[in-house]
Amino acid sequence: MPKIKTHKGSAKVFRTNKNKVVKIGKPGSRHNTGSKSSNFNRSCRKGSTLSKADYNRLKNII
Repeated sequence: MPKIKTHKGSAKVFRTNKNKVVKIGKPGSRHNTGSKSSNFNRSCRKGSTLSKADYNRLKNII
């Protein structure tokens, strides 16, 4: 059985814990932040975690 290569684009975005909790950044925080609300920019700093359904869908490439 051949090994599955890591998807390098995904490896740069997702960070995994020992508990298989995948941390991701929030979308919309890269550019044009001056026109977005301060509340939105603050909430984007915190990041979030990948849901269990998305983890099951993406676990082969992470």
